[in-house]
Amino acid sequence: MTSFDTSPQLNVWRALLALAVVFVMLATTGWTALRNQREATALQASLTAWQHGKVAGHHLPDPHATPTRLATFFTSLTAAQRASLARKYPLAVGNMNGAPAELRYRANRIALTQARAQERKRMHDPRLTEAGQQEAGRRMHRFESMMSADRQILAFDPEGSGRAAEVFGDLDKARRISVVVPGVDTNLLTFQRTNRRFSAPVGMSQALYAAERAANPGTRTAVIAWADYTTPSGLGIDSATAMRAESGAVRLNALLRALPGGSPVSLFCHSYGSVVCGVAARDLPSRVADIAVAGSPGMRVSNAAHLDTTARVWAMRDADDWVQDVPYLEVGGLGHGEDPMSSAFGARVLSARDAHGHGGYFEPGTDSLRNFAEIGVGAYRSVQCANDSDVCREGLSGTTAVERA
Repeated sequence: MTSFDTSPQLNVWRALLALAVVFVMLATTGWTALRNQREATALQASLTAWQHGKVAGHHLPDPHATPTRLATFFTSLTAAQRASLARKYPLAVGNMNGAPAELRYRANRIALTQARAQERKRMHDPRLTEAGQQEAGRRMHRFESMMSADRQILAFDPEGSGRAAEVFGDLDKARRISVVVPGVDTNLLTFQRTNRRFSAPVGMSQALYAAERAANPGTRTAVIAWADYTTPSGLGIDSATAMRAESGAVRLNALLRALPGGSPVSLFCHSYGSVVCGVAARDLPSRVADIAVAGSPGMRVSNAAHLDTTARVWAMRDADDWVQDVPYLEVGGLGHGEDPMSSAFGARVLSARDAHGHGGYFEPGTDSLRNFAEIGVGAYRSVQCANDSDVCREGLSGTTAVERA
C-alpha cells in the first residue's frame, strides 16, 4: 500500500514533530517500539536446515554468500539437484539472492502450499479468537491466490504480517527492469487488492508493466512488485522515522545486486517507499539508472545531490495529494527532510495530472503512469514535465514517442 492514509491525520505528524525532544529522551532511556520477537521464524528454520544440508555429498554454501557465489553454485548443479533443494528448503531457496529466478518461483510455490495448510488449520484452532480465525482464513485465501501457476513469486515470508515480491515479465530476458517500492501498511494481505487495485503493489506493477509495453512494444521489460521489507504500520513513530527504511534499504540493495544480467534498472518509489529509496541511494549498484518518487514525504536528504548516486532523480505529486501538507523537515530523527518537489531539492519534476490524490499515481490514463512507463523503457525525452515546461528533460537523451511510432 502507501504511506499515510487520510488528511486529518496530518495533525498527528505535526504533533510527532513537536514531540521530537521527548522522543529522543525516551530513546536514550531505553524506550523501544519493537514488537516481541519469536525465537525462530519459518524462514530462519529453513535457512538453518540449509546450513546443515548437503548435495552430492558436499556441504551447501553459506546462504548469505554473495549472489555471484550462490549463482555459480546453482549453475554447477543438475536440474534434478536444484529441484531437490527447492523441495527440501523452499523458504531458503525462495528468498535466496543468487538462486535462479525460475527456481525461486518454484520454491515459493512449495512454501506457499505449506503456509496455506498452516492457515487452514488455524482457521479452526479453538485457541484463537473469532477474529484470529477470520484472519487465518484471509491469509489462507491470499496464499492460495499467490500459488497460481501463472504467478512468479520472487520472495515470500509468511512470518508476522509477511513480506513478498512478484515479477511481471521475463526477468532473465528483460532489457529494462523496473522495481516498485511501496510504503506504509504493505503486507501479505494488502499486497494486492480488488478495490483500489492500483494502490497496492501488485496492481501498481501490473499497470506499470502494461504501460511500458504500450510505450515501447519493442523493449522487453520486467516489473517487480517489491514488498519484501517490513513497512511501518499506520501513521506513528515508525513512519515518521527512518528505522524501517534503513532495514528496507539493505534488503532493496540485496535484491538489486542479485538481479540477473546487466540491464538498466529504474526504481519507482511511492510514499514511504521513497524514504526507503532515499536511504538506499548511496549504495545502489551502478546499473540503477533512475529513482522516481511519487507522493514523497522526503528522502532523508536536503538535496538530490546528497543522495550520492549516479541515478537520475525524478519527483511527482498530484495537486490533491495531502502529503504536500506534511512538514518537510527533520528534527531529532523525526521527519524525512526536504520536499523532493521543491526547487531546492533539485529533482526532475514530472507531471502527475489526473492522479487524483495520494493513491492514484499508477492509475491507467494518468500522466503519472505514462511518465513512469517512459522512464521504465528509457524514453526520457517523452516524459511530461510539471507545469507543461521542458525543464525536467534538460540534458537527457533517449527516444521520443514520435521516433518510436
